[in-house]
Order: sequence, then C-alpha cells, then structure tokens
Amino acid sequence: MALPSERTIVLRADDADLPRTLRHELAHLALHQAVPVRVPLWFDEGYAAWAAGEWERLGALELNLAVVRGAIPDLTQLDGDLRASSSTADAAYALAASAVTELARRNPSGTLTPLLTRLEGGQDFEAAVRATTGLTLDRFEQNWQRTVRRHYSLGTWLIAGGGWLLVAILILILPRFRRRADRARRAALDQGWEVEPESAEGSELDHTR
Repeated sequence: MALPSERTIVLRADDADLPRTLRHELAHLALHQAVPVRVPLWFDEGYAAWAAGEWERLGALELNLAVVRGAIPDLTQLDGDLRASSSTADAAYALAASAVTELARRNPSGTLTPLLTRLEGGQDFEAAVRATTGLTLDRFEQNWQRTVRRHYSLGTWLIAGGGWLLVAILILILPRFRRRADRARRAALDQGWEVEPESAEGSELDHTR
C-alpha cells in the first residue's frame, strides 16, 4: 500500500511481482504529490494501473462473466467495488484502468497529459474532465460503459478462452446424462429375462464330474 501523505510505500517482500507492484504504488505517490485536488478512487487506482503498464488487468476483463453479461457498475459503484472482496476488486481494478484509458482516448492528444495538467493547476476533477474530453462526468460514464460492453462482449469472451471453459463443462456433464439414459435402457432390457435355478439332478452331475 501507499501512504501519500507520509511519502511511504509498504510492500510484501514475498510479492510475486515486486517490480510491478512498486511501479503501481510509486504512481500513487507521484499523482498525489503533483495533484493538489481530490480525485475519485477509481481514477487514483486506474491511473496507477495505467502508469505502471498493467495492461494484463484489461485482459482479465475478457474472461469476467459479469462484464460479459453487461453488468458494468457506474463510477460511484466502482469506488465501492475497489474496496470489496478480492474477486470483485480484481475486476474493479481492471475497469478502473479501462476508464482512465478511455479518458486518454477521448482527448485529441490521446494522452492524459491535458487532464493531469489541469488537475496539477488545481482545477476540479469534473471540470477538468469536461474541459479535456468535452463530456460531463455523467456523459463520460455512459460512453465508457458502452465502450466496455462493446469491447468485452460474449464473442470476445469465447475467443479469449470462455469457449474452452464451456467445452470442459460439457465434458463433465454429458457423461451424467449418458448414464441416466443408459440406466433406463438397461432397466427396459432386463424386463422379461428370467434365469431358471439349476436342477438338483444337474447339481449332482456336476459334483460327480
């Protein structure tokens, strides 16, 4: 975690990807040191992911069923999801990164530089977004949600690996249906079959042999 007011970063020594995590937390410190105004949590986390080059977070959205179903939170809900359980937060971090990427895309320069310059100058976040994208924050939110739905559709999910997941599920489920069907056939074939008990005479012959 990063403590911007203390200019301190706390990291686990056994972090699986320590350099990337350090870049992410350094981006938090740099943003808070340069920008004197308050920014929403989704922008704070999305900017850190964007600055650290964590593009694999966006790739994770391709296999997120909630996103595929079109269950995209609004930006206020996204702030709450970032503080939620790990499974929810993983998708939230990726969505925050996609929102920040969309802010850059909406500017003619294709970068965040104009937005950051206005924030560094003390302009309110919503006013800075409107000045650099031409959209109110509400309008930007709607456009971002539409973009996410378009980029991470069912087709994208299938191409990204969801299709193999469906195949695996079918492989597990189909044998159960087959056994149920075979059970009914076996029961039908058993009807009318009777095995006569061995006669006493036959048994004596077997013993003499």
